[in-house]
Amino acid sequence: MDILKAKSDVVKAGILLCKKGLIQRTWGNVSCRIDDKTFAITPSGRDYMSLTTDDIVIVNIDDLSYEGDIKPSSEKGVHAACYKLRENCNFVIHTHQTMASLAGIRGYDINHLDGKSAEIIGKHVPLATYGLPGTKTLREAVTAAIKRSSSKAILMQHHGAVCMGTDLDNAFLVANQLEEACKEIFLERHRELTGRTIETFTSLCEYISNNLMSEVVAEELPAYNSEKFYSVIEMTPAEGGDTIMIDIDSGKPLDTAADYPETAELHTMIYKKRKDVNAITHSQEEATLAMSRTGITIKPFLDDFAQIVGISLKNAEYNPNNRLRSAKKVVKKMKHRDAVMLKHNGAICVGSSKEEADAVKLVAEKGCKSFVAAAAYGKEDKYINPLESALMRIIYKTKYSKKK
Repeated sequence: MDILKAKSDVVKAGILLCKKGLIQRTWGNVSCRIDDKTFAITPSGRDYMSLTTDDIVIVNIDDLSYEGDIKPSSEKGVHAACYKLRENCNFVIHTHQTMASLAGIRGYDINHLDGKSAEIIGKHVPLATYGLPGTKTLREAVTAAIKRSSSKAILMQHHGAVCMGTDLDNAFLVANQLEEACKEIFLERHRELTGRTIETFTSLCEYISNNLMSEVVAEELPAYNSEKFYSVIEMTPAEGGDTIMIDIDSGKPLDTAADYPETAELHTMIYKKRKDVNAITHSQEEATLAMSRTGITIKPFLDDFAQIVGISLKNAEYNPNNRLRSAKKVVKKMKHRDAVMLKHNGAICVGSSKEEADAVKLVAEKGCKSFVAAAAYGKEDKYINPLESALMRIIYKTKYSKKK
């Protein structure tokens, strides 16, 4: 294939995957075979929506050497393995797509695809055993999984999926169908557990939450997002509405006639204690809300959770009748973490910018879904090793996050 065409297809695929929700921001990677010796791949740590053909890197299939000063994706070895082992593979997408990532938590292959899914992907989708991102262990695990199946998709334990195609459109079709097939697996699991048929993953979240429900009931709070601008924070209702400006030092609204949000002290306290935080996002997405009702601590079942949220997502109660004291307790539970669940009120997610806080929110929400998936199969204790989680968190905070 022409080099420029290969690079263009990689850029196009990244945009399509972001729009479809199979990839967000810099997570995952995309490549296109040029010939028997080389392929074009996305660079490391770059936003797909801003990529140009000049950013795409040419990598040698045999020795993983590359051209130019731009560093290719750390998973280039996984892509090379696909091209080495599958002669008809010309396009590879590695995603952290939600349902496929959750399916990998179960710890075993998918053996029963049929109908449209079997036609597009294959009847058997193997699971590659876990390896830390970008490592030889991960590459060897994916290689072994490819060798024992003719499937166009590979699940990666605690990580995501690899989807292979004859071209861009075919690889995209595989990724999209894999997500639908994995969703059906969890809907069927709900039927096995309850005897009832459901249409959305949310119902499974509610089932797991109800079984773990904490006896402590906290007051429901309106969700606000906020951003810090010097000594002032702007708080806006998560569902939309008028912005309220609050002085950080005094904790009081600049407009004394404005309504005072019940979580204003919490937001103010976070900004005072966390100098690295300039934005806060409050998630009340269904799975996150369901898990916040349980009082449990969510551990990392997916490695992007360990990297971006932290080594755990704790649960804390914020009492609007004792705001200052409870705000301090919430902030304490956020130490070395970028999110915390509020009892019965979803999760507070923070970042150095609104974009970063929104990224934490996405991963925290997927992390809550990952616990649901694990609990549905009795795998609550099969989270990623705490030392590995801590290592990934340190590497992400000190190196990877600084690229963006």
